[in-house]
This record gives sequence, C-alpha cells and structure tokens, in this order.
Amino acid sequence: MVLKTFGWSFAVTALGLVAAVLYGGWTGFGIVAILSILEISLSFDNAVVNAGILKKMNAFWQKIFLTIGVLIAVFGMRLVFPVVIVAVSAKIGPIEAVDLAMTDKDMYKQLVTDAHPSIAAFGGMFLLMIFLDFIFEDRDIKWLAWLERPLAKLGKVDMLSVCIALIVLLITSMTFAVNAHQHGGAHVNKAETVLISGIAGLITYLIVGGLSSFFENKLEEDEEREHEAEEEAKRTGKKNTGMALAGKAAFFMFLYLEVLDASFSFDGVIGAFAVTNDIVLMALGLGIGAMYVRSLTVYLVRQGTLDDYVYLEHGAHYAIGALAVILLVTIQYEIHEVITGGVGVLLIAWSFWSSVRRNKRIEAEGGSKPSEQNEVASGV
Repeated sequence: MVLKTFGWSFAVTALGLVAAVLYGGWTGFGIVAILSILEISLSFDNAVVNAGILKKMNAFWQKIFLTIGVLIAVFGMRLVFPVVIVAVSAKIGPIEAVDLAMTDKDMYKQLVTDAHPSIAAFGGMFLLMIFLDFIFEDRDIKWLAWLERPLAKLGKVDMLSVCIALIVLLITSMTFAVNAHQHGGAHVNKAETVLISGIAGLITYLIVGGLSSFFENKLEEDEEREHEAEEEAKRTGKKNTGMALAGKAAFFMFLYLEVLDASFSFDGVIGAFAVTNDIVLMALGLGIGAMYVRSLTVYLVRQGTLDDYVYLEHGAHYAIGALAVILLVTIQYEIHEVITGGVGVLLIAWSFWSSVRRNKRIEAEGGSKPSEQNEVASGV
C-alpha cells in the first residue's frame, strides 16, 4: 500500500537528488534535500485538508489529482510562478525573467522579495476564508467545543466570514503595508497593492469555492434520485445526466484543490529563497516536497485516516488560520520558516493526540469504531 501510493514520490526523489548532484554537486544535493523537508513540513496541513476534499472524488479524479495536479503543483507553482512574479513586478518578459533567474540570482531574489506583500495578501486572504468558513460552520463533531460552539452560533449570521476577512484586510493594509520594507532598507506605502491583492484572493475563494460547493450540493441532491434516473434511462434509452453533473462537481472541486495548493505554496516558495537563490535547485527541492504532499493526501484518503482520527481536519484548519495570519504579518515582519512550519505541525499533532484519546475513551466504553461515530464530542 505504501509503495503503491508513494512509489512515484520515491522515484521523483531519486531522480531529483541525482539531478541536484549533477547540477550543483553535493552542495546542490544538500540544498535540495533541505528544501524538500521544508516543503513537506510547511504543507502537511495542506495534505490533511486536501484529503477531506479528495475523499469525495472517485478513483478517476484522484488519478487526475496525482498526475495533472502534480504537473500544476510542481511546474506551475514551484517553477513558473516565481518567474511570473518577477516578470510582472519588474515589467519584463518571461524569457527575460528566466534569463535573470539564471544569470543574476541576487536581483531575481530581490524582485521576488519586493513582490512579497501582494503574494502574502492574496494567499493570506484565501486561507483566512477557508479557516473562517470552517470555524463558523455548525458540525456534529467538535474538537475545541468551548470555542467552536459559540462560533457556530455566530456563523448563522449571513456573510460573517466575508465581513471579518475584509476587516482584517483593511487593518493589514493600514498598518503592516504602510511601512513594508523594500530593497535598500527603505519603507514604502504598499497599502493599495495589499488591498487589491487581498480582495483578489477573497474573490478567488468566493468564485472557486462557491462553484465547488454549488456542484457538490447538486450532486448530493441528484444521488438521492440516481436509482430512479438509471431505471428511466434503461426504459427510454436516453443518456443519464447524473454522471455529467458528477463530472462538473469533481472538476470544480479539483480546481478548488489547485487554488488551495497554490495558496499553501506561497510561503514555501518565498521561504525557499532563504536557502538558495538558484531557481533550478529550488524547483527540484520544492517539487520533491510537493510530490510527497500529493501522495500523503491520497494515502490519508485510502486509509480512512480522517474517519478514524476525526480531529485531524480540525487541527489542519486551525493550522490554516495560523498560516493566514503569519502570511499577513510577514508583509512587514520577517518570520522564520521553522516557526511557520512548527505551528502547523504542533496543531496537527495536538489534534491527532486528541483523536487517539477520544478513540481510546470510546473503546473503553464499549462503543463502535471511530469511523462509525457521529457524535458531538467535546474534545480537549
């Protein structure tokens, strides 16, 4: 099972490390290994959240996620994205940006750093909306019940998460962005840039997440009538439209996953510049890490881990909320990647430990398997 799920990740790791040695010697090998570990630690919460979405898809779309999705994640976000940032911020062509990345790595790094406020605002707002929509939803299983119960009651207010997100963005643009650092130690007012980028992140979430939820709800409604529709199709010879709708639902959930992965990768791409300015080594290291995140996502789905350890999804969403805040704070203040990754790992480890305690308590009381439970749990 492990080899089947992580086989491609192992293969990519071997090829990537060999390529690193050929390109940059043993120094390149070390850099790629460090970047791979960095990406995995920063994106573990991404895998947990992805698994919660991916488990709703069939085997076909899971394969699409591991093939086309990987190409988008590895080549799109870890290789093309930094080049696009430089091309847009420096107002140069893509070819010139690639040439700059290969010939003047210090300038390339600085251009990406200067674009950080807009990147952080976009990614921060997208992730913040995911977190807010999660904590304001009234769900059966609660982890931190003392916090989640009152928040679920507040969540009945229409558009509350959007209002809070906009307030956070406004405060961010009026405080952190005004004194954002730029090259040479100068301070510049990037409030307008942060505001526009943050609104773009919010709009992206509302469009992609909204379409995904719409088609998912439509799919659930149609599944209740699936048997009748199939019988009618057999009698009339007409094509059943249920599968077409399922395709739309899966497509938009896939699109949502890719935008989510892009938002998670922002901190990894920016953090990678603290390790190296070499775009080739960066792509190799982050690409290997992205493969493991993808494989881990599928592993969690196939093993039913989220059903057995019910608080993992909660911990991952709290980690998303922490990452959103960290991204917004980094508009002005530099936060080390160890802190960013450590907060996420700590929250997920805590939720896992809470899940294990819950399972032991249920077994001691003679209850059914955790995956069969649908109770209101108070958590710890």
